[in-house]
Amino acid sequence: MTSPPDTPGWKVDPAGGRLAGMATEQKARIGVTGLAVMGSNLARNLARHGFRVAVHNRSEARTKQLVDQHGHEGDFVPAVELADFVDSLATPRQVIIMVKAGEPTDAVIDELVELLEPGDMVVDGGNAHYADTRRREAALRERGLHFVGTGISGGEEGALNGPSIMPGGSVESYQHLGPVLETIAAQVDGQPCCTHVGADGAGHFVKMVHNGIEYADMQLIAEAFDLLRNVAGLAPAEIAEVFRRWNSGDLESYLVEITAEVLGHVDAATGRPFVDVVADRAEQKGTGRWTVQEALELGVPVTGIAEAVFARSLSGHTEQRAAARAALPGPQGQPSIPDRDAFIEDIRQALYASKVVAYAQGFDEIRTAAQTFGWDIDLGAMATIWRGGCIIRARFLERIKSAYDADPDLPSLLVDTYFAGAVAKAQQAWRRVVAAAVGAGVAVPGFSSALAYYDALRSDRLPAALIQGLRDFFGAHTYRRVDREGVFHTLWSEGREEVDA
Repeated sequence: MTSPPDTPGWKVDPAGGRLAGMATEQKARIGVTGLAVMGSNLARNLARHGFRVAVHNRSEARTKQLVDQHGHEGDFVPAVELADFVDSLATPRQVIIMVKAGEPTDAVIDELVELLEPGDMVVDGGNAHYADTRRREAALRERGLHFVGTGISGGEEGALNGPSIMPGGSVESYQHLGPVLETIAAQVDGQPCCTHVGADGAGHFVKMVHNGIEYADMQLIAEAFDLLRNVAGLAPAEIAEVFRRWNSGDLESYLVEITAEVLGHVDAATGRPFVDVVADRAEQKGTGRWTVQEALELGVPVTGIAEAVFARSLSGHTEQRAAARAALPGPQGQPSIPDRDAFIEDIRQALYASKVVAYAQGFDEIRTAAQTFGWDIDLGAMATIWRGGCIIRARFLERIKSAYDADPDLPSLLVDTYFAGAVAKAQQAWRRVVAAAVGAGVAVPGFSSALAYYDALRSDRLPAALIQGLRDFFGAHTYRRVDREGVFHTLWSEGREEVDA
């Protein structure tokens, strides 16, 4: 392998192109392997905060590029070979892996463990599935190594300037690693947006749900845009101003803020609103889908997140949509909105109420997973670390933190005094918006599913009683009664006597 050039910070043995031996005081505090944009920015963040950072990439050119372009930002210790990278780290070694999730991560781990010693720490900062993290943590624990599955939210900008960080793993590993992560995390009101989430896969599970909520949040914002444009009749630039106003109130959030920016942008090539030249097919990388799949396994209804995932899937079925446009009629005539300003306010309230439902469902999934897997997750702390750095940062996370601080065993965020009052206050506007959308033929799966969840949750009796009766009729699946204990079955094909099951 060709040795890197004589660049400040490179410590190279001229005889073989390998890192020369280093005195203990010269060793790096932490290392990053995998220097694509996220890994490179995270390494720069660490260096900017005064940490000596070992850096490594399979492609030597990426390592050189980082040092050439950003070596002035801090103290980097680059290495060509993985063995030299490991040797450059102070003990207990702390290695952050920033490579593609799945098999590439496993490949790097397999190489690393042969070079590490008991007590060393491997930190996976990618979007790994929490089940993979649990498997890896158990395997490395047997070798005396700490494996820390760590959710990192905030994208490229967050990685560089301060992300929200969700580390799992052992308490002992966090005692060593936590001070570093808390230093580079986003800071809100003097508090780092980083805390120990829980054992083994807890960090990656929470990051997964964070991304699921993000899916729901974006879908709801998109539905609000659709209503403002196709029912209220506003142009994209006017809608941008609406979102700017909304961002100064209860809806204040990063996503609402950047919605205004995107809607206000004009395409330089055509002079048209940018949103009109973008194909209406929303992509996804899988974390939202994972959130729904795991919720199904846990028996937690996350209808808002599920609708957001399915809406993206439907957007990609372009041939099916084209055939449907030609074959399926919509409602006759144009929607009538007698008071446009009042309707805009209704949409604002419906958006807020629907967002509360999405967050409530996400927190329900985290709580249920914690109970299932034995993770001691502080839900109020999760709201705290999502206040800055991450994509779903929003003003009302302060309210969520307060709700769980007041009652850590809150059965649902929706029954908290503040949120129950806020959603109840918005419900009439919410219902008007959903009704107007249905009348206009505008699909609002996020708004309508959130309202349906609200109504189902507050119902005295659900039609599930009939479903259970049907199940017992065709499959002898039994049922319970409201007036006495036990499990029962009716002999439907005989005399319809009820028997104990």
